[in-house]
Amino acid sequence: MLPIPESQSADPLSSVDQIQNLILDSADFEEFLNELARFSAHQVAGSGDDALCGITLLRDRKAATIGWSSDSARQVDEIQYKLSQGPCLTAAKEEREVYVPDLFDEDRWGPDYAAAVASHGLRSVLSVPFHLQGEAQAALNLYSDVPHKFDGDVADRARGYTREISQALRLAVRFSLHTDSAANLRATLESRTVIDMAIGIVMAQNRCDQETAVRILTDASSHGNMKLRDIATSLVKSVGGTGTKTHYEEPDRRQTG
Repeated sequence: MLPIPESQSADPLSSVDQIQNLILDSADFEEFLNELARFSAHQVAGSGDDALCGITLLRDRKAATIGWSSDSARQVDEIQYKLSQGPCLTAAKEEREVYVPDLFDEDRWGPDYAAAVASHGLRSVLSVPFHLQGEAQAALNLYSDVPHKFDGDVADRARGYTREISQALRLAVRFSLHTDSAANLRATLESRTVIDMAIGIVMAQNRCDQETAVRILTDASSHGNMKLRDIATSLVKSVGGTGTKTHYEEPDRRQTG
């Protein structure tokens, strides 16, 4: 049986449905975000056309491009981070749309920003905020080599599209935050384990109390210009330790009863 063309089959998938498929088909969070950026660039620019797209995330007062349709999109986003100003930062921080019809006529962020982005062959920029409801702040950044590219219908499409996919991005960011928290907790516990072992070794070797052992280790760290964990790891290995094991388990979210 021949496959049925999409136009003759069921109703075409909505943006949300297609993004859900991206989530299911992506190997990890980073791959999903890059695929989302490529999909966004095509969706907003329109049929038979394209644009560069980056997704900026503000979290803990730091800005980063978490998804990009191409290396060029990532590079022009990073121009703003180096200058600490630009349309995508303004859009994310103030949660309002920012449009640059023509970089040749732009001076809101000083001459350096417009000139640097234009040097990549680009002429117009549109940044539309996502509404993540407190999870973080983010914006969709679109770039084109055509001036006034994002006038009229294209801007309307961008607004509608960001509203439509904000919930999907919010869920993705929440998952990322929880993953980071678990990883940070695990690293902290692992570091604490080896330091506690080293304190015990120093106490045994020097027949001293815990406070004195901690001071001996911190002095060695300071004088040797080494991190305390590195000093501790070296000491544990020197007495025959082959490694440390931290008893850490992910929280069991299943209810018992």
